[in-house]
Amino acid sequence: MSSEAEKSPAEVPHKGTPHKTVPLIRALDQSKQVQDKVEQAASDLSSVNAVLKDEIADGVALAKVEHALSQSEAVEGKVQEAAEELVGVNDALSEEIDERHHLEDRLSRSDAALSESQAEGRRSRHSALHDALTGLPKLTLFDDRLRNALAQAERHSWRLAVMFIDLDEFKSVNDTHGHDVGDRVLQMVGQRLQSFVRSGDTIGRRSGDEFLFLMLEAREEANVAAFAVRIALRIAEACEIDGVEHKVKASVGIALYPEDGRSAQELLKKADVAMYAAKQQKQGPVFHSQIARP
Repeated sequence: MSSEAEKSPAEVPHKGTPHKTVPLIRALDQSKQVQDKVEQAASDLSSVNAVLKDEIADGVALAKVEHALSQSEAVEGKVQEAAEELVGVNDALSEEIDERHHLEDRLSRSDAALSESQAEGRRSRHSALHDALTGLPKLTLFDDRLRNALAQAERHSWRLAVMFIDLDEFKSVNDTHGHDVGDRVLQMVGQRLQSFVRSGDTIGRRSGDEFLFLMLEAREEANVAAFAVRIALRIAEACEIDGVEHKVKASVGIALYPEDGRSAQELLKKADVAMYAAKQQKQGPVFHSQIARP
């Protein structure tokens, strides 16, 4: 059995070359070999013809001339044979190049389809986690971020604030002016809430006209209260839609970590309770710790 080192260049695979490129390299090698054969045959034919011309000029015997002519015909035959081989190799080379073009085209279409599939996957994930109307995180995503924030707060001894925000008088806007106007009011409220988000904070839409705000590093209760008041005042500003002003107000309930709870569920529940207290008292944001115990 012959070793790989004994094979011709056209037979030995090129190391590091993708499998699909080997036929193309082999065809190029064969084309070069045939071209070399044609050039050698043409050189031989030229030499024979030159010798034949000299012999005729020197008046050599007819038998020698006929022998030289026979050699010339043999060389011409080799030239013709090599030329036919070259045509065959070039045809094969052309077919291989066409096949590579088709393959590249298919790969390009596959890459485009994969990119579109990945983009569709990202859009689907975004749609699953974000509210379609306001673009804000849904409760699932907000809850996930709250849990991550709690883990960081426990590690670094941070204080967190969870605000439960409910819109007052929104039902009146919806019933009087229709759901389209109500939706636009919700979108404007969502945009106003987003303007308060600092690095690491999260705003989310819980459902209907209820929103959630996660405030990181809530060091001083007074600062949290002032922050919640600014949010309520911004929401209370008139929403102008098609030349008509619509007004809603916000009831804000606040729960603090670690005072009011150490889990996401505890904090959301207590912020909800504080929000209902704020709605009844109508005196601004209410901390869960401020609710009078029976």
